[in-house]
Amino acid sequence: MTIERLPAIRSTLQPSNHPYLTGAWTPQYEEVNAYDLEVIEGAIPEDLDGIYLRNTENQIHQPLGRYHPFDGDGMIHQIDFRRGKAHYRNRFVRSRCFQAEQEAGGSLWGGLQDKPSLSRRPGFGAHGSLKDSASTDIIVHAGQAIATFYQCGEGYVMDPETLEQLGPAPWVPIDGISAHPKVDDRTGELLFFNYSKHAPYMHYGVVDAEGRLKNYSPVPLPGPRLPHDMAFSENWAILNDFPVFWDEGLLEHNIHAVRLHDLPSRFALVNRNDPSDIRWFDAAPTYVLHWLNAWEEGDEVVLDGYFQNNPTPDPLPHDGGLGAMMAHIDENSFRPTLHRWRFNLRTGETREQSLGDQLVEFGMINQRYLAQPYRYAYSTTTKPGWFLFNGFVKHDLETGESTTITLPEGRYASEAPFAPRVGAEDEDDGYLVSFVIDENQGTSECIIIDCKRFADGPICRIALPHKISSGTHSHWVEREVLERDKAARRERLMAAAA
Repeated sequence: MTIERLPAIRSTLQPSNHPYLTGAWTPQYEEVNAYDLEVIEGAIPEDLDGIYLRNTENQIHQPLGRYHPFDGDGMIHQIDFRRGKAHYRNRFVRSRCFQAEQEAGGSLWGGLQDKPSLSRRPGFGAHGSLKDSASTDIIVHAGQAIATFYQCGEGYVMDPETLEQLGPAPWVPIDGISAHPKVDDRTGELLFFNYSKHAPYMHYGVVDAEGRLKNYSPVPLPGPRLPHDMAFSENWAILNDFPVFWDEGLLEHNIHAVRLHDLPSRFALVNRNDPSDIRWFDAAPTYVLHWLNAWEEGDEVVLDGYFQNNPTPDPLPHDGGLGAMMAHIDENSFRPTLHRWRFNLRTGETREQSLGDQLVEFGMINQRYLAQPYRYAYSTTTKPGWFLFNGFVKHDLETGESTTITLPEGRYASEAPFAPRVGAEDEDDGYLVSFVIDENQGTSECIIIDCKRFADGPICRIALPHKISSGTHSHWVEREVLERDKAARRERLMAAAA
């Protein structure tokens, strides 16, 4: 392995025993390029060709108040597979807030658990007083990677191969974009939403294959809400209004306290051909962090995701007073299970069914099957009491069967997208790719799981040049798709310059 180390990032973080500033969540500041990574076990498949991107949270400066892991600064980790070899690099997302705090030499914004008055500068997003760290999600659209923030931020663009920083996406509206924009490879469009504390409280937008804002439409809500993800089928974008949102009375005093209201869940189906056509459907009260897929069957739009059976859990025991925070990011507390909703466009009826009682979340599918009927889903399991992935589950939605891989104690995974094998012949013909933090050894590695032989566990382990921090989301982009979209972008730039 050959390693190039970049100049160090300035940090003022003091040692602590905070559960999400230590262990697998210990911030990591080193930025490197590493070539010809060492294979620890097995062999890198020759038919794995593409790039895995992973977003993590790494708090750089001493917090002004009570730290929440989602306050950390975004860092993108990348591993590039080609012809049986792997290369790695990582970079902080140079957001405006990152740059401002580097110049100031300390934190300028309070966090999710703090009073807004603690922030020393106006903040970003729906909350209004937070740092836009672009630390939540990472996707690739039109040949460019986009890092996003869950409370709505500017959307920061990077080259997915070099991680060169390209600044905020020029099409992002003033209210920002939420994490979890979706890419429809069939049309080349990027679909997004945002939310805010002022009417109409939510918008839906579309960016075309050339990176131009094609549509930006209101999706009116009764008041401020906290949606997190969206889905789409061939003809419909699916947004939501869940009964878990800020207490309206406390919000008048600028206190952001989330509670469960006595309301149903509501789903907005936005016609992709005419965004003014919005169909609303009621469903059982819950909260959903993440969706898997949606598609159309006759008069129905079918949606799969993770139904929270206890969306506002009681605090966990914690001597440091962090019990409420610990519970709200612990899957074993809010208890998500795989679930299916069916929305009948003719009758307005909603039908629901549970697809299993195993506690799972952060699901991935073969992206070639987005907005189509599909069979296989890949979810994560977590360590009880913690936001730490400790295993994977392959769900066969046709038979109802599932297969679980549990990592050894002290080893924690990352969200693992499905990477189709070059020349894949069917839906599960490919791999899961994930980074693993090994607390027993103080190291990190990349693992590859063959989805045709899922129960066998990792077929390959690859050493990373340093131990990384944990985080939230990841993305896989196939080499063929990336090269196609980059070539199209170059042609457009050449045509514009001619």
